[in-house]
Order: sequence, then structure tokens, then C-alpha cells
Amino acid sequence: MGRYRPPAPSSSSYITADGKARLDQELDVLWNQRRPEVVKALSAAAAEGDRSENAEYIYRKKELGEIDRRVRYLSRRVDELKVVDTHQDDKSKIYFGAWVELEDEHGEMLRYRIVGPDEFDSSRGYISMDSPMANALMRKMAGDDVTVSSPSGEFVYNIVEVRYMPFEDDNSA
Repeated sequence: MGRYRPPAPSSSSYITADGKARLDQELDVLWNQRRPEVVKALSAAAAEGDRSENAEYIYRKKELGEIDRRVRYLSRRVDELKVVDTHQDDKSKIYFGAWVELEDEHGEMLRYRIVGPDEFDSSRGYISMDSPMANALMRKMAGDDVTVSSPSGEFVYNIVEVRYMPFEDDNSA
């Protein structure tokens, strides 16, 4: 059996201004800080002699390869991205960049922000616009019920609030 894998479906190329700034910063740190450190450590490890049994050398080569792969990906991806820093005129409906508060079937409150696929972060409540949850929420408004299908079943949520600014007690923005 071959190692061929079909290419992954391309994700949306939209991103918030904050997300773009984070990717630019990551690229800058990798290229201007982290990579020179690893190259220096690799050079020092290579100077120790026999490279075939030099664990430090082997580790640094792999680390440099990972950094270079990420830099190549970020360099290409950053050029493709379209920063969305304007919102729809109808702020009562959910569109890209919206903060949404939902109530599930058990009365638990959930908060999400709909962002681009390059900046989703479940620990901060940032969900990709390509996710089933975001697809179900798009163009809905406060008071609407949405049904989200997932591998573990269907879930119903009530949209409590839609806003285009962070919630006051949300320190993740």
C-alpha cells in the first residue's frame, strides 16, 4: 500500500485582524529568534564529532526541520489570508467575527467567537467558521434555536446574545 494521501480540503482564507497579527508574530519569532538559536545549537552539536551517534545533533536537525516546515507554511498561508475587519450592517445576526452566547438543553451557558480556521482555539472559545457549530449559527439571531449535528449526536442550542465586541468578563480577547 502506498503512502499517498489525498490533499486536505482547503480551508477558508478569512481571518480576524487579531488572528493575522498573531500569525505574523509567530512567523517573526520563529524566523528571527527561534531558528537562529537552533542553528547555533546544531552547529555546536555538529562540532562534537561523529554525527551518526550524536543525539543532540539528531534532535536539533529534527527541530530545525519542524521550524522550517512551520515557517514555509506560515509564509504561504499569510499571503493567502484575507483580513476581515468590518462587520455586517445587521449586527443582530451572526456573521464572521461575532461573539455568541448560547444555552444548551441543560441550561448551561456557552460562549463562542466565530473566527477563521487558522485562529480557532477551543480553550478561548474561538471556533472555526468551517466547523459544524459555526455553520449552524451563521445568519441566525438571538432567540433562534439551532441544531448542531456531530459524530456523538444532535444538540440543540438557543442563541441568547449576539455581539461584535467581547463580553465584559471575557479576558481571552
